[in-house]
Amino acid sequence: MDIRKPNELEMEKVLALSPQAIFEGTLGEVNPTIEKAEQLVLPLLKKGSYYLISTENNELTGWILIGGSKDQFSNKTIGFIYELYVLEEFRGNGIAKQLIKTGVNQLNQLGYSEVRLSVFAGNEAIKIYQSLGFKNRTVTMSISM
Repeated sequence: MDIRKPNELEMEKVLALSPQAIFEGTLGEVNPTIEKAEQLVLPLLKKGSYYLISTENNELTGWILIGGSKDQFSNKTIGFIYELYVLEEFRGNGIAKQLIKTGVNQLNQLGYSEVRLSVFAGNEAIKIYQSLGFKNRTVTMSISM
């Protein structure tokens, strides 16, 4: 497995698949168009966030989007994992775990002393995050009206 920044063609593929990543990451609550996915991702990229992709035999297997963020309460600058996705046919091979480890390592090298992420309750990725030491920090609750 190779983990690195994508070239232009690979970046186009990631952006084209981003709506699927958002759909699955929100457990089907959000089904964005490519335009909506780009509205979410492009501002992050302009602010310095970036993708790391995993490939096997030059075939895209998954990606992680990492960058900086500010804690809304303390205004502390933190590292953030904005998106993690492994293509369905490659799941169960440890790719997500390796992408997270690499992303966290890069954020640490950039000077961030803490890395956070948001995940929908019920998302299977929670088990991976917990196995790597992530802990619940906040809980968002809602009520349907």
